Amino acid sequence: EVPLVESGGGTVQAGGALTLSCAASQYTCDTFAIAWFRQAPGKEREGVSCIRKDGSIAYVDAVQGRFTISSDNAKNTVFLQMNSLKPEDSAVYTCAAGNCGLRVYSSWGQGTQVTVSS
Repeated sequence: EVPLVESGGGTVQAGGALTLSCAASQYTCDTFAIAWFRQAPGKEREGVSCIRKDGSIAYVDAVQGRFTISSDNAKNTVFLQMNSLKPEDSAVYTCAAGNCGLRVYSSWGQGTQVTVSS
């Protein structure tokens, strides 16, 4: 199975924006939902958003209205547009392929660091 590859992390000031990308194989995109997770130092990993094959989308309350998940099926890529970033959004962001409802994921990316300075 081809692993997922994230990109787009970096450092931004509070109030700024970043877009993360998660590149996957066509098989992965055709078969699984893609979810974004984040983990800050000393904290548990948190599910951020999920996009299912039927196009349905879910967000954790903390990012609702600020983050937007989308997919480009032609490029087998899922994006996470992050606006109005806050220092508490700082974390390693990782994408995963699987079943968001069952919270079971078969493939994970390596993660990309997002740092929001105040």
